[in-house]
Amino acid sequence: MSKTLPVQKNDYIDVEFEDLTHDGAGVAKVDGYPIFVQGGLPGEKANIKVIKVNKGYGVGRMVQLLERSYFRIDIAQEEKHKFGGCQLEHISYEGQMKFKENQVRQVLTRIGKLENVTVHPVLGMEHTWQYRNKAQVPVGEKDGKLISGFFKPRSHEIVDTKESLIQLPEVNQAIQAVKEICSELGVKAYNEETHKGDLRHIMARYGKQTGELMVVIITRTNDFPNRNSIVEEIVARLPKVKSIVHNVNSKRTNVIIGDKTKVLWGSEVIYDYIGDVKFAISALSFYQVNPDQTKVLYDKALEYAGLNGNETVIDAYCGIGTISLFLAQKAKKVYGVEIVKEAIEDATRNAELNEISNAEFAVGKAEDIIPKWYDEGITADVLVVDPPRKGCDEALLQTIVEMKPAKIVYVSCNPGTLARDLRILEDGGYETLEVQPVDMFPQTTHVECVAKLVLKK
Repeated sequence: MSKTLPVQKNDYIDVEFEDLTHDGAGVAKVDGYPIFVQGGLPGEKANIKVIKVNKGYGVGRMVQLLERSYFRIDIAQEEKHKFGGCQLEHISYEGQMKFKENQVRQVLTRIGKLENVTVHPVLGMEHTWQYRNKAQVPVGEKDGKLISGFFKPRSHEIVDTKESLIQLPEVNQAIQAVKEICSELGVKAYNEETHKGDLRHIMARYGKQTGELMVVIITRTNDFPNRNSIVEEIVARLPKVKSIVHNVNSKRTNVIIGDKTKVLWGSEVIYDYIGDVKFAISALSFYQVNPDQTKVLYDKALEYAGLNGNETVIDAYCGIGTISLFLAQKAKKVYGVEIVKEAIEDATRNAELNEISNAEFAVGKAEDIIPKWYDEGITADVLVVDPPRKGCDEALLQTIVEMKPAKIVYVSCNPGTLARDLRILEDGGYETLEVQPVDMFPQTTHVECVAKLVLKK
């Protein structure tokens, strides 16, 4: 196969990078054949070694950087900078913003065939480190002690890490304290090969506005050594802790969270605010990990909804009610639907917590529930969707097209599926007026977007 390609494995070649992939690798081309190289930036020249060739593309490793990009910054080599999640930390924040805006434009054009949609510059953050309010880290053993951190790329070898630079300090502190306490008190790490040992993961959640901390200990077993002493030590060492939860995952699986959860100490939930709306967050709740930028994202969704107090709004993937309750402050009535029963219980509780009486929630698939509402005479003036990364269910998109709400606000965590779904909605009679990217995850390749659509006259 490789004889017909312009490069072969183990070749050393000089290249110039033209672009970045969606996961932050530099893209160089040799006679039109793309080669992906981690660490390369557009405009840079480098000598690379070709380490893999396929029919459609190759993969290279940087050997020597020959010309630097204006946007490249030097990163220290400490262990804390080797955290696997920061694909763009070698790019200045200005460069990251340009990359993300360009990424959104490209997928809208390539996948959605939407060439004339206004894409605004990315709404970024002032402080681009220490923003995540939640971490869940795997636990292992080395030299008789517990270690925790992240997996080396393409392996299950844990790199012991004392801090991640994108986590809030309180989250890093909690993870380290729980690891040290469990190690001191004889808890054994889970071994995925032998399916023995106790401690699988440690999770920490922090309410940035309230200062409340939750610790979740995830084990293979229903019990673990010195449990009461561990709880006492956590309370003593972490004065902000309000909740200590035990989750049991007894299965041979890569899934982190198991089916059984019980509170060992304190409250079942901690609280946090997005704007003026208060949220109860349990161990299993989905809650945005960057609350500062979530406020920016939801403010933009509220602006695009353009509510004057007379509208009925349907939130088709409402989760624990985060967007629904934001919209309920300005709408006449909000209906939220979500397939996860526990999330709807959280949403109902959050509505009560905020004394919001014009929000109503239902469990089920949006494509099943919304037509029932339609039959009951409930129609949306504004429909909001905030689906998972795979985008909207095709049946839901068809339901939206048939219902014909005057306005759609699409909140997306994946520009590729956003572009795909916008194309379907455009073909169903809608016009995409504008898209606003929001940087929820600095130092990474992820970007969220809010899109505003209106029904064509």
